[in-house]
Amino acid sequence: MTTRTLIIGALAAAIALAAAFFGFSSFNEDATASSEDAMVVLHRGNLAEPSTLDPQQIDGTWESRIVRDMFEGLLTNAADGSIILGDAKSFTVSDDGLTYTFTLKDGLVWSDGTPLTAYDYEFAYRRMVDPETAAPLAFFLYNIVGARDINGGRVDDLTQLGAHALDDRTLEIQLIRPDPYMDQLLVNQPFFPVPRHKVAEFGDDWPRAVNIVTNGPYILTEWVPNDFVHAVRNPLYRDNANVQIDEIYYYPTEDAAAALRRFRAGEIDLNTDFPEQQIDWLREHMPAETHIDPSTCVGYITLNTQAPPFDDARVRRALSMSIDREMLTNRVLRLGEPPAYSTVTPFAEGYTAARPDWYALSHEERLDRARALLAEAGYNDSNPLRFTYRYREGIKNRRAAIAIVDMWQDIGAQVDLVNTEVAVHYDDLQSGNFQLGDAGWCPFVTKPDELLGLAHSDYAEFNYAQYYNEDYEALYNEALSMPDIASRNALLTQAEAILIRDTPVIPTYYYVNKNLVGPQVQGWVDNPRNTHLSRWLSIDEGLRPEQTSFADRIMGLFN
Repeated sequence: MTTRTLIIGALAAAIALAAAFFGFSSFNEDATASSEDAMVVLHRGNLAEPSTLDPQQIDGTWESRIVRDMFEGLLTNAADGSIILGDAKSFTVSDDGLTYTFTLKDGLVWSDGTPLTAYDYEFAYRRMVDPETAAPLAFFLYNIVGARDINGGRVDDLTQLGAHALDDRTLEIQLIRPDPYMDQLLVNQPFFPVPRHKVAEFGDDWPRAVNIVTNGPYILTEWVPNDFVHAVRNPLYRDNANVQIDEIYYYPTEDAAAALRRFRAGEIDLNTDFPEQQIDWLREHMPAETHIDPSTCVGYITLNTQAPPFDDARVRRALSMSIDREMLTNRVLRLGEPPAYSTVTPFAEGYTAARPDWYALSHEERLDRARALLAEAGYNDSNPLRFTYRYREGIKNRRAAIAIVDMWQDIGAQVDLVNTEVAVHYDDLQSGNFQLGDAGWCPFVTKPDELLGLAHSDYAEFNYAQYYNEDYEALYNEALSMPDIASRNALLTQAEAILIRDTPVIPTYYYVNKNLVGPQVQGWVDNPRNTHLSRWLSIDEGLRPEQTSFADRIMGLFN
């Protein structure tokens, strides 16, 4: 008998004795299951711990998934990600494309029964651009008349914002210029209503579970930090009759390997990630549960252009051209991620991406040119380029970071790696507390100006590189004044050529959506935006895998 067998046998005996002594089985899972028999419960793995659930304060996809289950805008997404009417019964657009007039559905109420009116939308949009709110995504409203000046502190009269309630059921939005993507914008949380009566009563504490009211399918009941967020069905939601899940638990699952174990044990029904190193096993043993499909998101590296040595474009360009993106995607990531040389994803309609002038070179030729650029900048064997590269927590991010650092070592760079939790990582990027850092962006709208805006002064919260180029900004701004997509995109391609030359960001690869979805989860439809509102999902209890017992989970650690 081996030592391992003795250890497992002793563990099994100890678990059985503890269960008998304390009177529980599998941490009382049977009791939990029986208490939930009458309720349909969804357990969602959700990547990271939210920092807030105020729709106007969030900027992470993991927060958005929760908020979009609790709130709804004038327009919303269907199960396949397409755009449908939400709170709006109908809307019209003026001939010049500058005025949108929305008529709200009859009988809309907040979850406490208070009528929801167009004045709640007016209040929300004013609050969104109010500098005191410090909303990180306020720039999404900048095409509304007055929004930029109000948010920038140049106008202190919120009534000057071009979003007005004409009566309880009519909202008018006035734009500076026509926007062919306006419908795509309106489904996102910067355009959600907030309950003015609760904000007036509780101020910034209104989103707490004891205070919050919502207008969407679910309402927050409990939030245990770093454990779960619990939401229950809102009986006053306008389409409650067609909502099938009664309760949702959202769990932070930054450790993708641990989340996979929980998924296999039946503790979570779906998760928005899985460990890439397990892809061969998943494809063999769980092919139906493993969902991989094209994504609108892009992964990139941001460089602090305000601090040496990355205030030198030659250094930035050298680092970009030395990354073998094809090797990164084919041999490290291995899920079919396309290599990225542009921050603009392939889903941007009618856009022709600019390419670096070194794009057609072989990898060895790129390395030679990169070494020459570093030499021009004063870096060589006796004075090597040294810096710290920050990356987000997660096995995939770690593997990518290690591979990229190895590539940088080929041109003589000496790099220290620093790993931080996702929310902390982005706080560091926003505060400028980094030299190089990895990042990702999932666009609210599949249009090139949003992605190129990550290097524009209007996007200050997300222009982590603190990059500014007058010619780039002029071309970008002129592009947004174009009434048709073709003219707009032509100018944006010119702007992107400047961005690639200056290299404040290094696009590396386009994401794929990676989801684990249990067979019991019905109504899931893969889509590029990876939008899966819980209101469209249901649970078939007959297909739910049997939960693994606590004892079996302990045994699994040794297998």
